[in-house]
Amino acid sequence: MKCIFIFWLAVVLFTITSCSKLKEKDKFAKASAPNIIFLIGDGMGLSQISTAYYFGDEKSNFSRFRNIGFHRSSDLKYKVTDSAAGATAFAIGQKTYRRAIGVSIDSIPQENILEFLQKENYKTGVVTMTSITGATPAAFYAHAVHRDMNEDIATYLVDADIDLVIGGGRQYFNKRKDGKNLILSLIEKGYLVDTLELSKPDFNRQNVYLLADDNMPSRIAERGDMFAKATRTALDYFEQSPKPYFLMIEGAFIDWAGHGNDAEMLVEEVEDFDKTLGILIDFVEKHPNTLLVVTADHETGGASLAKKYHDTEVFGRKKLIPDEIELSFNSKEHTATLIPVFAKGPGAEDFQGIYENNDIYHKLISVYQANKNK
Repeated sequence: MKCIFIFWLAVVLFTITSCSKLKEKDKFAKASAPNIIFLIGDGMGLSQISTAYYFGDEKSNFSRFRNIGFHRSSDLKYKVTDSAAGATAFAIGQKTYRRAIGVSIDSIPQENILEFLQKENYKTGVVTMTSITGATPAAFYAHAVHRDMNEDIATYLVDADIDLVIGGGRQYFNKRKDGKNLILSLIEKGYLVDTLELSKPDFNRQNVYLLADDNMPSRIAERGDMFAKATRTALDYFEQSPKPYFLMIEGAFIDWAGHGNDAEMLVEEVEDFDKTLGILIDFVEKHPNTLLVVTADHETGGASLAKKYHDTEVFGRKKLIPDEIELSFNSKEHTATLIPVFAKGPGAEDFQGIYENNDIYHKLISVYQANKNK
């Protein structure tokens, strides 16, 4: 009798152990698809990044990357692109025409990377410091023939099924020409919507933050640490979920500084971007199943870092200041310079080399496909 009891006890223990191992294996399988964080510095070329090394107080977080490449930002018609076509190339994997949002060269809507990954059981998020209907964030959830169709773009957000949205652009949801209140539409769909502050998200619901009528302030206009705070909020939200996620974050005002040839604003925005980058790299190092890719849609302003001279002349010549440089611009528009790409995490080595901007989409999908069943 004792032997029979021991036998059945062994069987039960074996079954429990086997089930536990299967559950652990199943849990690992569900978690094996990589998280993807895609950080875009709008208008951020190599000179803009270089300001972090010459004007910043600390060592730049860009130095923490080992896998670096470059992309060509040109669209199908123009060598010098805009944010809409640049972001659309990232989002749908196709080059298109200037001012296009999520559509092909012949204006046909194309599945974007958020839509693709949502079907693969991913959670998704979009964060920006400008209007959520702006060209860069819009390319990741909307389909419009022109980037200025803000109210049409806003309607796409209601049905885009994005789990976390942080940005401005409130007026395109509740002060519309057609009289519709899309904020109420979002609430009816179950979203937690905050139009006042970046409050703590509800981890069991989808969340939308519309924190300004149009764009939020720039850093020199007292935005404070909102960019870093929004990024931390997004990371905290997605960390609570067992599902993998795709998160696009845009640092938008580097582009504005280039258009305005505003050296002070550019330095401040890159410094803020760099600090936020540090938060993301720290997170990736603690969560090794997360791929971080950092790039820009294009460069703005033709920025350069050159010699700096004293204003006063000595013996008919201006005296060079040996330990200082000057940030200057040769344009107020976008340029066609190659754009750096930085990557860290699973598949980061795939982003080395020189390639087209739309190749980034295919590289992201390849990383997902290569790692989803490991």
